[in-house]
Amino acid sequence: MQPGWQAQQMSGLEKMQIQQELVLLEEIDKHKAEVDAELGRQCLREPWGKQAVRLLQLPGFGVVMSMIVLSAIGDIQRFASAKHLVGYAGLGAGVHESGKEHIEKRITKSGRKELRWALVEAAWQAIRISPYWKEQYEKYLRRMRRPNQAIVVIARKLLVAVWHVLTKEETDIHASEEDPAYKMLVLAWDLDENVRLGLTYKQFAKYALMKLGIETDITRFVRRNVPRRIAPRAEVLARMEELGLTC
Repeated sequence: MQPGWQAQQMSGLEKMQIQQELVLLEEIDKHKAEVDAELGRQCLREPWGKQAVRLLQLPGFGVVMSMIVLSAIGDIQRFASAKHLVGYAGLGAGVHESGKEHIEKRITKSGRKELRWALVEAAWQAIRISPYWKEQYEKYLRRMRRPNQAIVVIARKLLVAVWHVLTKEETDIHASEEDPAYKMLVLAWDLDENVRLGLTYKQFAKYALMKLGIETDITRFVRRNVPRRIAPRAEVLARMEELGLTC
């Protein structure tokens, strides 16, 4: 049975062009998968290690976004406070609140452009998937009435969360138990068995949570209307002993 586009009335040249573009898209998808897998491997190694895994728990942060942010920040110890990091990203201008009054300011657009871009992209994702960040966005949107300005506020707040997560090795206080569990499972899907240290996808997801210090008994949850599962702690501990792994 022919694909729908081949059944359409078009010249042989047009069909050849479409076929070539489809082959090109398949090749791009293949390369993208290879890049994603390599980024997944890199985010588990030094100097990224635990830092990348910690960022993965934040809404809007996948493997690629986490690596962009970490490469732009460098050593987090360079920033004595979250305010210093926000200024470095060029997200320093803010909203001064006093009761119902506020003053809107433009972002500086100085600093690391890729870091600023990454945080804005993460902010758009965060308000789609996180009830907390969606509520925050809607609050600022009501005050500012400009979506782009409101999303910059969310990007700034996310960057503050990044600073706390990295410097204090904290977990995301606004995430549900399911959020980091799903993120670690997604990370496992991008890794081959060697990088997963011989663990299955479900075992590796739990292992990554344990490395983060996230203690949760959750093994089953639903994400995007699909039932998901990660391995129980006892199963992972037994497998770690077999493989000589530690947290």
